[in-house]
Amino acid sequence: MTPVARGDAVALLRELVRTDSRNPSLVAGAPGERAAARVLAESLRAWGAKPDIVDAAPGRPNVIARIAGSGGGRSLMLNGHLDVVGTDGMIHEPFSAVERNGLLYGRGSADMKAGVAAMCAAAVRAADAGALRGDVIIAAVADEEWSSIGTKALIASGVRADAAIVTEPTRLAIMPAHRGFVWFSITVHGRAAHGSRYDLGVDAIRLAGLLLAELDALDAGPLAARTHPLLGRGSLHASTIEGGLGMSTYPDRCVLRVERRTLPGESPEETLAQIAAACDRVRTRRPEFRADVTLDLAQGPSDVAVDAPIVRALEAAIAAEGGAARIEGMTAWTDAALLNDAGIPAICYGPGDIGLAHAAEEFVPLDEVEQATGVLARLVGDWCGGGSGAWRA
Repeated sequence: MTPVARGDAVALLRELVRTDSRNPSLVAGAPGERAAARVLAESLRAWGAKPDIVDAAPGRPNVIARIAGSGGGRSLMLNGHLDVVGTDGMIHEPFSAVERNGLLYGRGSADMKAGVAAMCAAAVRAADAGALRGDVIIAAVADEEWSSIGTKALIASGVRADAAIVTEPTRLAIMPAHRGFVWFSITVHGRAAHGSRYDLGVDAIRLAGLLLAELDALDAGPLAARTHPLLGRGSLHASTIEGGLGMSTYPDRCVLRVERRTLPGESPEETLAQIAAACDRVRTRRPEFRADVTLDLAQGPSDVAVDAPIVRALEAAIAAEGGAARIEGMTAWTDAALLNDAGIPAICYGPGDIGLAHAAEEFVPLDEVEQATGVLARLVGDWCGGGSGAWRA
């Protein structure tokens, strides 16, 4: 590992991107976050912080560092994940951190090692500027790309703050809200029989098609009618379908897997009731229709008011650094939802474009990394320093 100069976000980003931290829950045999956690912890330690490496699960570490203020100020958590998705299909080398035309390429460059590097450098720069009364908590977590065991373990350990910034890639926009999601498995039952025996067979695939038509109507109707000012509408799509035994056999089952993206205020129970109602509508027309619906996974939406103190403070920090604040909705799910559920107002802000996450070509503009670092350092100074006059460049 090349030593990283104190507070140098770009240099830290290079080292993190060069470190393979593919999530083993997504990629069989992948190394996980341990090497990246070591790189980050060594840099933070060299910068004078005292990071702890704490396993959220065996071999799946979080890096937690607290920069203590003098007392009496507000605390701020800076949260980002160290794991990345797989590299199949990428059109450039995933872990070389090549730089071209002001862009740094690599898996995780945008999602979200640029944000992690920026938040760590910002915390140190703010501490160097002095006047911090409240604590700054750096939380670089494991497993956000699968089931968020890192942030869940962080919350379960009792770590709290007065607000949080999740440095996911937002193109430097402030994103106070995002949708949640619910995953369902729907098993439609039929009856196997020889293809010539229409009098005996029940076609599970055709019955599933009737259900898909009902779900299509749900998506085009009730879901489209309910909107959120930043997020637009909720949605539903069929993710996978499987079934059938052979060309001359009536299929005895068909399994649909469906994802429902939810708005703030929608619960998993409400979405389950919508799926059940769609099944009931099919059954009124086709009494032989039988289906089992299983809720496989639910992650809630996140919603912080656009006039919340942390949003206003970030707007002020952006303006003070010469930028123009933009407030938008986040398209992807993030750990901000878990932090909000734990009572920590959490919003997203960071360098890079979420549209490049998981893509064949992934990169981040280095000027955005520097801008984000400057804004976050000012935010830390103002938020944890006890007011807008606390920051000293």
